[in-house]
Amino acid sequence: MKKFNLYQSGILFSKIFLKDDSMYHSKLNVFSLSFESEKSISNLDIEEYKKYFNIDLDKSFKILSMFETNPLVDSVDSFELENELYQKHKDYKNIYVAMSAKFPLDIICIDNSVVGFIVPSRDAVTVFIEEGFEDHTIINLWKKELAYNKINPIKEIKRIDIEMRDGVKLASEFIIPNVEGKTPTILIRTPYNRCDKISNYYKYVLRGYVVCVQDVRGKNDSEGEFIPKCNETNDGDDTIKYISSQEWSNGDVGMIGASYLGYVQWSAAASGNKNLKALISIVTSGNAFKDLPRKGGTFSSGVLAWAFSVGEQVFNKDYMVRDDWDDIIKIRPIKDIPKKVLGKEINFWNAWCSHEKYDEFWDKTNWHSKKDKIKTPAMIVSGWFDDNGDATSLAIDVVKDYEDKDKKVILGPWLHNGNNIRTINGVRFGTDALLYDIDLIFIKWFEKKLKGIDNNIEEMPTVNYYAVGKNEWITSDKWFPEYAKETKYYISNTKPSNSSSGGGILSKEEPKKEYTDTYIFNPNDTAKHLIDISENEICVPANYKDEELRDDILIYTSIPFEKETTIVGDITVVFYAKSTAKDTDWVVRVTDVDENNNSIRLADGILRAKFRFGFDKIVLLEEDKIEKYEIVTTKIANTFKKGHRIRLQITSGAENYIFPNHNTGNNMFEDIEMIECRQTIVSSSVYPSYIVLSEF
Repeated sequence: MKKFNLYQSGILFSKIFLKDDSMYHSKLNVFSLSFESEKSISNLDIEEYKKYFNIDLDKSFKILSMFETNPLVDSVDSFELENELYQKHKDYKNIYVAMSAKFPLDIICIDNSVVGFIVPSRDAVTVFIEEGFEDHTIINLWKKELAYNKINPIKEIKRIDIEMRDGVKLASEFIIPNVEGKTPTILIRTPYNRCDKISNYYKYVLRGYVVCVQDVRGKNDSEGEFIPKCNETNDGDDTIKYISSQEWSNGDVGMIGASYLGYVQWSAAASGNKNLKALISIVTSGNAFKDLPRKGGTFSSGVLAWAFSVGEQVFNKDYMVRDDWDDIIKIRPIKDIPKKVLGKEINFWNAWCSHEKYDEFWDKTNWHSKKDKIKTPAMIVSGWFDDNGDATSLAIDVVKDYEDKDKKVILGPWLHNGNNIRTINGVRFGTDALLYDIDLIFIKWFEKKLKGIDNNIEEMPTVNYYAVGKNEWITSDKWFPEYAKETKYYISNTKPSNSSSGGGILSKEEPKKEYTDTYIFNPNDTAKHLIDISENEICVPANYKDEELRDDILIYTSIPFEKETTIVGDITVVFYAKSTAKDTDWVVRVTDVDENNNSIRLADGILRAKFRFGFDKIVLLEEDKIEKYEIVTTKIANTFKKGHRIRLQITSGAENYIFPNHNTGNNMFEDIEMIECRQTIVSSSVYPSYIVLSEF
């Protein structure tokens, strides 16, 4: 009988073994640090292991059984198993990685025997390993790096309702370790129910931190009204003040979390609270007009799934999955969508729809505008395909003048859901695309910044990013990397032979003659942004080859690269255009085009024309007057292989991503009229249209 140990973030949480074709386990009692008596694993236990550890025990033991009778020869480079391609990891030669699965069950092989599995995720890594083989895994690194760290039992878990400055009380769950003396606190603030998956934070308590998980205002058990992002600066500040004043606190607070849980960190830091000593910002969201829901002044239909799910006091994930999004996004006026679909109003949707331009309401949500107050050391983590990636760019801007020791940036080939998949929409990254030590990096950051423990975390590269195409991690002293040189590609007047819907070439030579290209934009039939709204992932890489056949998408393509070329950072698209409409939208998208004309999305940007002079003012268009537009795209690091080309798309719609501009100039939330318009792109020596990127 073989025994297996299940670790998460370096801590042994369960002992598991198979006996008489049944699974048994002995779980860690976090209050006594003893292991409970052995029990048979039920179906409910199986589901809990999936929920909390992202591991499928049934599948794990099935694979172990398969390779017991037919040993894996660890000299092979790849193999297929149950329709999944496994490849040998480029750095860990004893690990075969699942190339397509979400939360991949990577196989650990020692001397032709499968001895365990490793499962990476956004903020925790699970290792399921045969007893005695831990030193062949990342667990060995945990033991070395945190050899000094004593595991402590949990003393108690208690709810405290913390009163804010306006009298509203926020439900907060405190998990307190049994340690002597004062201790730092890790704060997590969430709109998704503080008690759901609360055990995921035990790893910090066991390592000697108090953890506070709080329902934000108006959510779950907290009082008040939930208007996304509007109250998080004051509420975060008040919560930190309360924590720092407690007798068990050493006064130092760190924060961690992803998405909205990242947003609340920067909002709290924007209060200038000096007790906030460390941030771990994962795929953070940001201010509305740079990020969702009002990116570029548009209104995002892509956030509907999220808006529905948080529209009530208690988060309801079931509202996110629907098969009628195509019909929902066509409902007008936009402000009535929740009432017509859910049969009720969503208060914050009404608030959003009452403020078309940037004003005091939206300013409350803008932590970046208060960046001069932000001094907290920050670890910033995101991915090229994170739909809140522009907010991470804002965070990087905040810390640009920090000392290197107080800022670390990790940018992977990841979705908003992070470090858990190597193939997205058929786009395959390398075997090393996922980090096995991401949670170790996090705990070391807290150990240094909150406990003052000397470790090597401050010496790690300031920026660590993954180049898609080249499929390797690259380091830099700053963002953008200084070795990347700014390059312009101009829209030219020579059409390539593969141009299917107008357009021309991207050339490093400035245009000598005037070139114009025209299309009709019909808001009732717009070009698609290739996503599934239910997935709540808006910026996925996708192949736009077929979509580019539309008459309302203009394409501009470079000549093939003669050698491997990497671009890094965001891309600025500067172009001149005229429209017959009073208002319209401009959508730009940059793609990597291979020899078969597959056109894979790298980055995109959006701008509503009436906000071209600023989001705080509305200036309608004059018919057919040439205007200059500048759009900054999402960021990317992509290596174009020899023979590939860079392509710019220009269109005016992105169905699924944004509600289309009605072209009337009327209030977008109340308008029901739609009209067609004619769009004309201009490029000449007088009106040069081009893209600016950094390449090496």
